[in-house]
Amino acid sequence: MEYVNLGSAGVKVSRICLGVMTYGSKKWREWVLEEAEGRPFISRALELGINFFDTADMYSLGCSEEILGRALKDFAARDRVVIATKVFHAMSDDPNHRGLARKHIHHAIDDSLRRLGTDYVDVYQIHRFDYETPIEETMSALNDIVRAGKALYIGASSMFAWQFAAMQQVAKENGWARFVTMQNHYNLIYREEEREMMPLCRAQGVGLIPWSPLARGFLAGNRSRTDFGDTLRAKTDEYAQKLYYQDSDFAVVDRVTEIAQKRGVSNAQIALAWVLHQPGVTSPIVGASKAKHLEDAVAAQELKLDDAEIAALAEPYRPHAVLGHS
Repeated sequence: MEYVNLGSAGVKVSRICLGVMTYGSKKWREWVLEEAEGRPFISRALELGINFFDTADMYSLGCSEEILGRALKDFAARDRVVIATKVFHAMSDDPNHRGLARKHIHHAIDDSLRRLGTDYVDVYQIHRFDYETPIEETMSALNDIVRAGKALYIGASSMFAWQFAAMQQVAKENGWARFVTMQNHYNLIYREEEREMMPLCRAQGVGLIPWSPLARGFLAGNRSRTDFGDTLRAKTDEYAQKLYYQDSDFAVVDRVTEIAQKRGVSNAQIALAWVLHQPGVTSPIVGASKAKHLEDAVAAQELKLDDAEIAALAEPYRPHAVLGHS
């Protein structure tokens, strides 16, 4: 396993991050794996050298954090893993149990720490941009969390580049903690982030940790234009069905399949290797519900694509509307 700096921060993370949204409660999403099913994946990730784990308070309404916390306590020393979680989405029907207001952030970090069974997280991320809360309020609250030692770093997720730049500038002007990561929606099928967000992050030394680098499994090549594929998640993941399934998306998959077959490897390895080759990408966040998913992810970080392959993979892409900011 290769380890790199988390953006311009000094902490070292594995080139693959395990996303644990997949582990939680079927009451939240029927394709989610319950704790007994999910724990072996966390254990195996550690065996493979993965030290970076990403979750969020809203995944299974906190159950994902609990499962990750218990597994890491059993399988690893706290100082050997990098834990990231997120805040923003609604945790109940209460109007103050959502968003990025100081009040919600203040309670949400403590709830996340309790569920994770730790006294700090390595990276505390805002899950989306909050149009209803002043930027100054959010950045001040996040800075307080860092100063209190409840988070070592802060990060952000999908939003417009101007919003991210504005938040960074407010933090800089006030001497507050600035974002060291951007968890953006980025893969071979959705590359709109290349226009503004990725150049901004590279210029500011912000590490890119893309979510859905395999397009929620779409790039594996087992999706259908008519019935969305043959897995439970593919058939029931309405969010993915809204993101992908354009004709050009299938053309990209065909190109991935062509190169994968020539290489004698899986589509997942080719698609993830392409993401890892992109400038500024630190550690793509990969979900795993089958053993081969982890093995493919680790193999991908060792797979070197040549310039012709990289160009061929990019060629079928067609522009998309902005996807993944909600």
